[in-house]
Amino acid sequence: MESAKSNMNGHQNIIVMRHGDRLDHCKPLWVSTAERPWDPPLVHDGKVRAYQTGQRIRSQIGFPIHRVFVSPFLRCIQTAAEVVAALSADDLDDNAMPSIVISKLKVAIEFGLCETLNTMAIKSDVVPKDGKFDFKFSDLEAMFPEGTFDHNVEMTYKEFPQWGESVEDFKERYVNTLKILAEKYPSENLLLVTHWGGVSSVLYKYFKDATKYLVDYCGCVELRRQIMDNDGFGESADFEVVTSHGVAFKNNKAPIHGPLIIQSPI
Repeated sequence: MESAKSNMNGHQNIIVMRHGDRLDHCKPLWVSTAERPWDPPLVHDGKVRAYQTGQRIRSQIGFPIHRVFVSPFLRCIQTAAEVVAALSADDLDDNAMPSIVISKLKVAIEFGLCETLNTMAIKSDVVPKDGKFDFKFSDLEAMFPEGTFDHNVEMTYKEFPQWGESVEDFKERYVNTLKILAEKYPSENLLLVTHWGGVSSVLYKYFKDATKYLVDYCGCVELRRQIMDNDGFGESADFEVVTSHGVAFKNNKAPIHGPLIIQSPI
């Protein structure tokens, strides 16, 4: 992979993406026997969709991804793992970006990208009885190719958000996470794998439209900003929405940019 700065051309690009198809929405009875009903995995079709999204990102966006930040929820981890696999595969056409040297693509878990912690996103009957959303990070890290997980990265949100977030709270959390990561890595392009609320909150902030949005599985929004000097430091412009995939206006279901495949539940 070429160096990060050689690919910037005076701009930083960030893709904010929703996870793939989750098991509990395809098989609702799964939650009745699940050990962690609040943390469903992807179904097979969700993994396929995530991999195909990674292929599309590599084939169409025209810039490399240098870092992936992901919510600790299993459906996001599995989605990110499929995308990373697609970004590093050798089987794409001649128009694709060169395959990423897998040791150069870095992945980290970020609490700031986690699910909206209220009953709008997680039903009260599946919330852990002790109120603790626990994650075994060694197992999650092992889902990524060897050498990709960056243990030197500190989370922007060092503590897991508290249950009962308000709409204002989670919108602020998602946008602040994006801003902090962008400023921390100004000379790198980022992929943030998160949830419906993360994608829609970014659109509220940067698309300058107060409407509500439908975000399909693996739906994403692409942002871009100008970096004012070649070293990636100094006064930089604000982000603008370049395009989106699988995102529609909620009031009329019209796609924001291009076709919406199938609108899916939260």
